[in-house]
Amino acid sequence: MLKVLDLFSGVGGFSLGLERTGGFKTVAFCEIEPYCRSVLAKHWPGIPCYGDIRTLTANQLRSDGIAVDVICGGFPCQDISSAGKRAGINGSRSQLWSEFARLIGELRPSFVIVENVAALLRRGMDRVLADLAHLGYDAEWECLQASDFGAPHRRKRIIIVAYPQRDQKSWAEPRHWPFRRMGGFIQSIPWDSDWQSALTFFRGMDDGIPHIVDRTDAMRNSIIPQIPELIGHAILNARKPSQETT
Repeated sequence: MLKVLDLFSGVGGFSLGLERTGGFKTVAFCEIEPYCRSVLAKHWPGIPCYGDIRTLTANQLRSDGIAVDVICGGFPCQDISSAGKRAGINGSRSQLWSEFARLIGELRPSFVIVENVAALLRRGMDRVLADLAHLGYDAEWECLQASDFGAPHRRKRIIIVAYPQRDQKSWAEPRHWPFRRMGGFIQSIPWDSDWQSALTFFRGMDDGIPHIVDRTDAMRNSIIPQIPELIGHAILNARKPSQETT
């Protein structure tokens, strides 16, 4: 099982999708919003949830007995989104990418999965890729949208998968990754996009009263679980050749 640190966790869309593959287990969350933390505590009881990424360090995780193989997360998009002020990745919220990058450097995970709005391509993608390269990571990326997975809305997002730079004989060969043939790969996904069950998992039944604003905001900010599930399967498939030869 690959051990996951889920940053900017929200209500756990990344962890739900990755754990559905059967090959990932979340060992820690980092989420500052109280309502989202309560949702994580309900669905992942006993899993540590740190509050502020700015104070979270590798030393703290190690002292708590937490080892990490994968770091995932969607850092704040408010300054990047076309619906916002468009300040870019150096804006007051989206600059938290620098803390994401710091933890990558401190923890040196085998995989990094980053999510943000598609406008990142114009307002910060160069910074993200440069930071990853400086840390010694190669990256692949693709824009996916919720409608690709059967949802009734577009919700276009950029997904970046990064891994330590290695020689050409490593597992990280283009043939392992779906991004260059995404359309056909999505059509071959062996699981159903059950949108109602995913909504119920995060939001509970539609009783119309408790935490309705918090619920709506949490769902709007969450990644759809089907995307990290797709990425998780790609990572597991990419690892098979090296595992079989050892």
